[in-house]
Amino acid sequence: MLMLVLVAAGAVAAGDRPAQAIANGQDARAGAYPFAVLLIMTGLPAEGGGTRDSSCSGALVAPRWVITAGHCFRERSGRRVSRPVARRTTAVVGRTAVTGRDGRLAEVVAVHQSDTADVALARLSSPVTGITPLTIGTSAPTAGEVVRLAGFGLTDDGDATPATRLQTGQFTVDHVGTDLIETSGHAPHLDTSPCLHDSGGPYFREPPGRAPVLVAVVSSGPSCPHEGGDFSARIDTVSGWITGTIAAGSGSGRGVPRRLLPVAPVAAVLVVAGALLLIRRRNR
Repeated sequence: MLMLVLVAAGAVAAGDRPAQAIANGQDARAGAYPFAVLLIMTGLPAEGGGTRDSSCSGALVAPRWVITAGHCFRERSGRRVSRPVARRTTAVVGRTAVTGRDGRLAEVVAVHQSDTADVALARLSSPVTGITPLTIGTSAPTAGEVVRLAGFGLTDDGDATPATRLQTGQFTVDHVGTDLIETSGHAPHLDTSPCLHDSGGPYFREPPGRAPVLVAVVSSGPSCPHEGGDFSARIDTVSGWITGTIAAGSGSGRGVPRRLLPVAPVAAVLVVAGALLLIRRRNR
């Protein structure tokens, strides 16, 4: 099994600004939320030429499919595209500690964008086994509902390196829009909030005695930590597209994302089986 080793590194080129790891959240316990995914993107086109590296969060929704934010796959111009943009995009699935050896690794080989929401499906090179995918929600979230978020990345906009462990927190749904929900921190703190590299991270319900259900994916928000609203793409409004794309193994649509959470500079290096992978902050 490939081993990931986290090494501190200096910041590289800065990007625009979408979401990171969860600020003022808490470490996920070992083995919790195994459907959570870290997407490591190596060799992205950089503004002004050259390349940069970044990361996003996501969730396994079928053995060969990861759901994330549409803006995690975009050209230098900011336009979302239905294809991998980085030289290599690696999905790390079911690994609570980034430096651990558990979980599964697979390459992203295809991307399908929703026409109507900041949502994308990434197809993996091989199926992920031994991990139960997150259930796709088909009912609308409601104002006042409490949901949980799991994500990888920074825990503060001022951090130099991403978190080395999956972060989580609970959030209150404050407003339900046509294709977005607005949420704010609930626990462990009122200023618990998504950060850089949380883009695409799953908000999910935790019904007692039943499997978690995906409600939304992180799309955009202000600097972290903060009290007040962040914006995420609703899943129930695109659930038919999701299930259809997975069933058909293909999809289409580019669309234009909403207000994006910024992409921050690279702050860490992943050594994967001897190869260096630079991770950027919550943006992408």
